[in-house]
Amino acid sequence: MEVTEVRVRRLNGQGRVRGSASVTFDDAFVVHDIRIVEGEHGLFIAMPSRRTPAGQYLDVAHPITAAMRDRLQGAILAAFQAEEEVREVREGTA
Repeated sequence: MEVTEVRVRRLNGQGRVRGSASVTFDDAFVVHDIRIVEGEHGLFIAMPSRRTPAGQYLDVAHPITAAMRDRLQGAILAAFQAEEEVREVREGTA
């Protein structure tokens, strides 16, 4: 399974969430609302989730293997960084 498109949206609000992403796989399947979060050790991704009646959050979709999670996170964070660089150039802050 290949990541064929990554679209990121930067969020300028307060808190740890820096943006969100939509990822297309094999030009045939898309997952929306993957959050880009600032953690203690840098950025990471959080998969879309829903809240149960007991108050727990369960992922709606998620990678099964660590290798796939690494590939997915790498693709999303690379797209996020590229978008950040384009934004800085547009705003003249680079």
